[in-house]
Amino acid sequence: MDTENKPADAINRRKFLEKASVMSAFMIVPRFVLGGKGYTAPSDLINLGFIGTGKQAGGLQGSFFDTNEVKITAAADVYGAKLQQFAAQVNQRYAAKAGQSKYAGCATYGDFRDLLARKDIDAVVIAVPDHWHSVIAILAARAGKDIYCEKPLSLTIKEGRAMVTETRKNNRVFQTGSMQRSWPEFRQAAELVRNGYIGDIQTVKVNVGPPPVPYNLPAEPMPASLNWDFWLGPNTTQNYNHFLAPGLTDDFWAKWRDYKEFGGGGMTDWGAHMFDIAQWALDMDATGPVLVTPPDNDHPYLTYQYANGITMTHEPVSGDNGVTFIGSKGNIHVVRGKIETTPETLATRVISPLEKHVYLSLDHYKDFLQAMRNRTKPVADVEIGHRTATVCNIGNLAYELKRPLHWNPEKEEFINDDEANLRRGRDMRKEWVV
Repeated sequence: MDTENKPADAINRRKFLEKASVMSAFMIVPRFVLGGKGYTAPSDLINLGFIGTGKQAGGLQGSFFDTNEVKITAAADVYGAKLQQFAAQVNQRYAAKAGQSKYAGCATYGDFRDLLARKDIDAVVIAVPDHWHSVIAILAARAGKDIYCEKPLSLTIKEGRAMVTETRKNNRVFQTGSMQRSWPEFRQAAELVRNGYIGDIQTVKVNVGPPPVPYNLPAEPMPASLNWDFWLGPNTTQNYNHFLAPGLTDDFWAKWRDYKEFGGGGMTDWGAHMFDIAQWALDMDATGPVLVTPPDNDHPYLTYQYANGITMTHEPVSGDNGVTFIGSKGNIHVVRGKIETTPETLATRVISPLEKHVYLSLDHYKDFLQAMRNRTKPVADVEIGHRTATVCNIGNLAYELKRPLHWNPEKEEFINDDEANLRRGRDMRKEWVV
């Protein structure tokens, strides 16, 4: 185009409009198109901090990394060797993703409170032993962090309720790590039960491990990089044993779950998964049983009873951890990766849009992140996690006290039983009473 005879201001105006047109077109193109499939703009990434960097945290690290929606910014642990290994894994992931030889973006802290003090961290992933859950979650809520906390939610009933209270008070999003709620076989089981496909539910059988025992492991030499007093945290002094805090070369899950000072045995470890599915299917997420009876002459297994007459038994038998629903017209047995039904066709029955449906989550980690963005409750909200942990904990108390316990799920107290009510909480070291 000939511009030699056009006024300068006309030329400048035309160039400006051409540039503005190009810029406008650029700006309305979605960022993921500009960056390629799966691209998330840096400003849209959620900054995560990990508290606890052991074996479970390693799996969670990969699950959150794979969402492409987060940046793992920091980690905290009292076991220095594990902390450095975790940070190195995070840095390697980001280096590989960026095609770089190295990356050093994951800060490390020996005290989780220093991590919580960082204003740039949006949420924390809590993957520590159960005796620490309530303290860390409450302090995280007060620090304005959203929370993903491993199951079982709490070591005691009162701690669980305190976690719910602080979450609500501080307007936090809280996802319990009951990831089975995001798996199709368990969702199918829950919807079959809720829609009456096996008739009236007569009983539910839950196959998980036994209650915990008092701590009894012998003392062992302490690893140099472990702050044992901090590991104990709210607990009274106990001797170190590597089965509680395995080293980097130990290829087994930590055994603290087996001891009542730190965990709830199989009842809360796998129970927090399987009793959770029972509560979900029975539509009892906001309440719980009214009576729990330990094994006796009339009850071969620990037996829960709900106000509507449905019973649920803890039957630790051989085979995979799972749940069996027995109804007036059929049965459902569900374990990880498999659902078996009578009639058989129910296993693949498509629940129509007009029928009852439970919360749909296809990815437990993305569900948490989406809830953060929307400021809504995720599939395994803190109240749900608390109610499930309570089912497990009152069962353990019935085993321990060896007598039936009448439970008021609305008031969250035992009826006419002072001893049982005292055991809804526990003694904690003064500095950690929050």
